[in-house]
Amino acid sequence: MTKVLEGKKVLITGSGRGIGRACALAMAKAGADVVVHYRRDQDAAERTAAQIRDLGRDAWVARAEMEEPDEIRAMFDEVARRWGRLDVFVANAAASAFKPVVELKPHHLDRTYRTVVHSVVHAVQCALPLMAGPQGAARDGRIIAISSMGSDYTLPRYALLGTAKAALESLVRYLAAELGPRQITCNALCPGVVDTDSARFYAGEQYESYRRDVIAHTPLGRLGTPEDVADAAVFLASDASRFITGQVIRVDGGLTLLTGGFESLV
Repeated sequence: MTKVLEGKKVLITGSGRGIGRACALAMAKAGADVVVHYRRDQDAAERTAAQIRDLGRDAWVARAEMEEPDEIRAMFDEVARRWGRLDVFVANAAASAFKPVVELKPHHLDRTYRTVVHSVVHAVQCALPLMAGPQGAARDGRIIAISSMGSDYTLPRYALLGTAKAALESLVRYLAAELGPRQITCNALCPGVVDTDSARFYAGEQYESYRRDVIAHTPLGRLGTPEDVADAAVFLASDASRFITGQVIRVDGGLTLLTGGFESLV
């Protein structure tokens, strides 16, 4: 991509690996400086930041437990200290337990909803002052949330994360309505099945058969890649998306266009 994000300041949660890492690198290639957030794997975050610096952009890593408002606030305080502003916030971090509803425990619920939903509320509250111009004047800002097809579709052992992502998509719409007057857009990307460590963890030993089944039901004939999602994120972060807000955009190769059970009629 061209330098459509030249000089923009970006913070992406969970950006040491997977989709978050791809978003960080794609935005850096588009000209942005990036905060690489991590919770546990500092080495991966440092490698991502080093790749961004190799592209000639500023990058640094920030550790924060997304379940803890104080740690989220400290991360944004560091953004204020180093940069004094923020143009793009990408809410990518997630955590869940892949279990049937009847097996979920209170701590599973608490952790997932705090990481996927509560943290975004806290982070947006912290980001807003950094997205204001001089004397609080409105300045274009971008908030992007990474959702999941489980927000609409009932997937095996996915009720906890799926319902949290559904709540996240609803939050995106409310934020878009509330923040529009400040010239801040808020949208979500909804990937299908993306070839990441998370997808492999979800499918476990059945990953290869799962992968074949998904490809068979995807019109574009392959799994998504983190880069597919990242390129869409760059678009939403750029001025090209300036009149798009409150939307959930699918990045799934057409996977959700089809339904199983009709293969014999083709």
